[in-house]
Amino acid sequence: MKAVVLAAGEGTRIRPLSSSVPKPMLPVADRPLAAHTVDAAVDAGANEVVLVIGYEAETVREYFGEEYRGVPISYAVQEEQAGTAHAVNAASDHLEGPFAVLNGDNLYDQDAIDQLFSECPAVCAIEVEDPRNYGVLSTTDGAVTDIVEKPEEPPTNLANAGAYAFPEEAIEWLDVPASERGEHEITDVLAQVIDRFTVTPVTLERWMDVGRPWELLEANEWKLGELEGHVAGDVSEDAHLEGTVVVEEGATVKPGVVIEGPALIRSGATVGPNAYVRGATLIDEDAKVGNAVEVKNSVLSRGATVGHLSYVGDSVLGRDVNFGAGTTVANLRHDGGDVRFTVKGDRVSTNRRKFGVVVGDDAKTGINTSLTPGLKLDTGATTTPGEVVERDR
Repeated sequence: MKAVVLAAGEGTRIRPLSSSVPKPMLPVADRPLAAHTVDAAVDAGANEVVLVIGYEAETVREYFGEEYRGVPISYAVQEEQAGTAHAVNAASDHLEGPFAVLNGDNLYDQDAIDQLFSECPAVCAIEVEDPRNYGVLSTTDGAVTDIVEKPEEPPTNLANAGAYAFPEEAIEWLDVPASERGEHEITDVLAQVIDRFTVTPVTLERWMDVGRPWELLEANEWKLGELEGHVAGDVSEDAHLEGTVVVEEGATVKPGVVIEGPALIRSGATVGPNAYVRGATLIDEDAKVGNAVEVKNSVLSRGATVGHLSYVGDSVLGRDVNFGAGTTVANLRHDGGDVRFTVKGDRVSTNRRKFGVVVGDDAKTGINTSLTPGLKLDTGATTTPGEVVERDR
């Protein structure tokens, strides 16, 4: 079975992290987000993967190439973002026989994807407390009988998780009319399949749609927690590693460093001396954590640098960010309430009591900068020495 993986979107809700990197290529543990999806498809038995690309397409091509883990990779370009059915239809020339559709910015539990492929036609669902903001599946005698979008009175608590295995006939049904919101919806294709076939609901034990910056943190918490610890890099005898810690070949951990996993120190990264890394933390390739720095439950993307005597907690730093010495991130409100963050102009709750800052690529802070909880620094933003930053920049 071929697998279509949707990776064309820009990821506007996760800005500024997606300003130059497509959201599916943002780092989650030891690989990009989309690679977790492709791996799930390959492990389930996909004999070819068709990646639908658009925004910053070359980044996707460069990573996956023409073959990934021995499986051929094809590419289809979605020229405009006009819905999921539109995206899959862009790949229709590559399709023959039954095919699966997965989102490149979602994480799925592997057992469910295995079952999705074997039970075709099938759709993945997840049980949620309040399904009113989802497409909701109805079932009878173990088969899906209907799907309705965002109902006021949901018939079940089974939310559509956006993973499908379609019969070959569905290739001809991909060119659906635009919905009321102006998009061509893959759920309209699913509705036609439901009318003509017995569709199996596959319940996910765990699933995640990574759309906003704090969800990238949560994705890393999930996948870092699945790693098996090993040390291949240069770790000082005077460093202390505790829990699940991976130090890749080419990484350096200097004297006096304490790392409490789960943590991943990638090739080319340097930690210390005398640094403290804890929580679910990713120190990506060529990132640097300086002397007496503490990093807690954060993502430092490729080439990011945190200068000495700094603190970074519950934060996501983009590529080549440079924090000047003494930069301090606040990650907790005085009233103990959930930290809020600006998404597409609206201030929304992260549903996290602790959340620090999100920093776009190439941003820089002056020495002794203080950053308040839920702050966004845009790509290339700067601060002045000693500045207290309380508003997005």
